[in-house]
Amino acid sequence: MPVPVAPQLAALVEGVLGAPLPVRIRAWDGSEAGAADGPVAVLRHRRALRRLLWNPGELGLARAFVAGELDVEGDLAEGLSRFWRLAREHGPSGVRPTRSDALAAARLAARFGVLGPRPHPPASEARLGGGLHTRRRDRAAIAHHYDLSNEFYAFLLDPRMAYSCGYWTRPASPSYGLADAQRDKLDLICRKLGLRPGMRLLDVGCGWASLLVHAAQHHGVTAVGVTLSAQQRAFGLARVRELGLDDRVEIRLQDYREIDDPPFDAVASIEMGEHVGEDNYPVYARQLHRLLVPRGRLLLQQMSRGAAGTNSAPGGGAFMERYVAPDMFMRPLGSTLDLLEAAGLEVVDVHALREHYVHTVRPWLDTLQDRRDEAVALVGEEQYRIWRLYLAGAALAFEENRMGVHQVLMVRPDAEGRSGLPRARRDVVGVDPAADHAAAGNGSVRDVLTAAPR
Repeated sequence: MPVPVAPQLAALVEGVLGAPLPVRIRAWDGSEAGAADGPVAVLRHRRALRRLLWNPGELGLARAFVAGELDVEGDLAEGLSRFWRLAREHGPSGVRPTRSDALAAARLAARFGVLGPRPHPPASEARLGGGLHTRRRDRAAIAHHYDLSNEFYAFLLDPRMAYSCGYWTRPASPSYGLADAQRDKLDLICRKLGLRPGMRLLDVGCGWASLLVHAAQHHGVTAVGVTLSAQQRAFGLARVRELGLDDRVEIRLQDYREIDDPPFDAVASIEMGEHVGEDNYPVYARQLHRLLVPRGRLLLQQMSRGAAGTNSAPGGGAFMERYVAPDMFMRPLGSTLDLLEAAGLEVVDVHALREHYVHTVRPWLDTLQDRRDEAVALVGEEQYRIWRLYLAGAALAFEENRMGVHQVLMVRPDAEGRSGLPRARRDVVGVDPAADHAAAGNGSVRDVLTAAPR
């Protein structure tokens, strides 16, 4: 009688981990082993193990999951969290299989009949050519993620199509949700930039034009946005025409290195700096400085990685690098500030939004999982699985402080070193949108600001 697969696998993994298996395993023969509660890792096909033999670790697991050979029943984020907890317990060196572990795995693989040639990667894996962060390759990297489908992003995101961390000024409730947090984020950016009617705004990496539209509608600016995504530009242009903003909003398919306009009164770049690369970041920072008028303000919202936590991979790890955001590079906040200051920008304010991203990603993940069939119809099974793993992992990374995100407000001083900023902090960063909500229920904005500590 054949020996059940799952108990043998569990024994091997527990030997490598030096700890009980944190999740339950169900193998293709129906056998189960491991934790009695929580998520269940389902090995639907023995090919999943072959992938792990050829690519041990995250890449093999990611390929098996995307291909549907490995699945998770239950809360995927909880399953990932249990493994990260083990990683933290092992310390910086992590789990390192010994030679005897490798031999035991090979013997078990032969017994299960999983030895064989390397399986082909799933079709959705990024395959970029050319030099790193050349303009052609950057266009391909952006297209891989952002040109997936405007319909899919409209399905996943809020009506403004804001695909970045929201600003949650109150807890989620039936009267306050993702769309409100994204509106508050857009207004927070505009207030920090000190936007006024008649000013000219540049948005570098403008996405689906959410900031451009908000700034034009509510702050009276004329605005230029640049993106490398053809689908983003098409959506943004259609939205601008629909809203009658053609004379005030321009959207270009253009690399940030190609912008040669006269300086702008204000510049924003929202979660785009992660895509420019390590070597090109000084070029990006100098270009942002050059595009600002003296005493003009820059608002950068950017993710960070590496200052805390056990995974400091600047690209986010093998899964993110192959399936979600190829060529992305994240660094600790302090390193980014050094590069921005070296370009001649003065850092005025740094605002941490890390835990706001947890609250932003979870509604995206809930939409994806609750409406699975719609998602699959829009982008296919592989992409659904990629996004499920991506969003679950992202929510967890921000929650556990393995990734951060910050708004950095800067100014370009004039030739004499003057910033032109007002003296009061409140006048520099603007009235917080939270004060608007409080004032709506409790009196005037002036009353709220007088009472609020600053």
